Amino acid sequence: MQRRNVLALLATTAACWLGNVQAQAVKEINFGMITTESSAHLKGAWQPLLDDMSRATGLKVNAFFATDYSGVIEAMRFNKVQIGWFGNKSAIEAVDRAQGEVFAKTVGKDGNEGYYSILVVHADSPYKSLDDVLKARANLTLGFGDPNSTSGTLVPGYFAFAQNKVEPTRDFKRMVRANHETNLLAVVNKQVDVATNNTENWHRFSITNGDKLGQLREIWRSPLIASDPIVWRKDLDEGTKAKLRDFLLSYGKKPAEREILEKLSYSAFRASSNAQLGPVRLLELARERAKIENDAALAADEKSKKLADIDTRLAELNKQQAKLQ
Repeated sequence: MQRRNVLALLATTAACWLGNVQAQAVKEINFGMITTESSAHLKGAWQPLLDDMSRATGLKVNAFFATDYSGVIEAMRFNKVQIGWFGNKSAIEAVDRAQGEVFAKTVGKDGNEGYYSILVVHADSPYKSLDDVLKARANLTLGFGDPNSTSGTLVPGYFAFAQNKVEPTRDFKRMVRANHETNLLAVVNKQVDVATNNTENWHRFSITNGDKLGQLREIWRSPLIASDPIVWRKDLDEGTKAKLRDFLLSYGKKPAEREILEKLSYSAFRASSNAQLGPVRLLELARERAKIENDAALAADEKSKKLADIDTRLAELNKQQAKLQ
């Protein structure tokens, strides 16, 4: 009896000790940023906000850069990044694989909670529309985005290409991947014929490379994409979460703060959740379905099985989205 009591006491003490360790507030965090442009430009735009975040929360906030989107996702997975700015597609990866959780989202400088994917050509290009590009694709080089980019890959991949039964990796003369800024510069320098981008980065480019903007022309625009999510690790202590949430959701009221946000192409941050990723999950599944449906090399029974599985997942996602409306 005494031995059981001692063991129970030890177990209770250990549980309390572990709980206290897990609940201990952190003093330093790393803020990860997806690589939409050069690290120097990103740091210049984000550092003033991170400095304000440090002062307001009492945390030491470090900027974290990686060479691609997956680098930031993996950094969050291994707790080298505790909070970060993501696109919707990369946020899905962070939520599914890296203990991520959406808690806020950006608001555009015009007050909209969304932005658009675009296709861009050189100002003197003979291609005036998406249809022109699709007709000439066998002779064109396409600048595509990071594989985990919402506006650089997922959205144009589905709305511009998949819906027109075009596979970018196969049907263009050549396809190269780069971040948003590099893609625009590649169009300016006529290294690619057409490239994906988005309206927020277009605005950022007007700040960082304003002298080159006149050499670019938009030829296609997507449906509205939900604004970028801010993601933290779910296992951050509640006190730290409260500090970060309170800071971001109240940021942008002072003139100096509005000036900092303007350089990021934002006007504020608003509360959000993983629910905002639902439409992008649907889009990914729809694109995957179209790819399978158009795969002539796939056996009929295997195709039927894969399509049925995707249809089940699509139906479940549609149910979840309907509950949120």
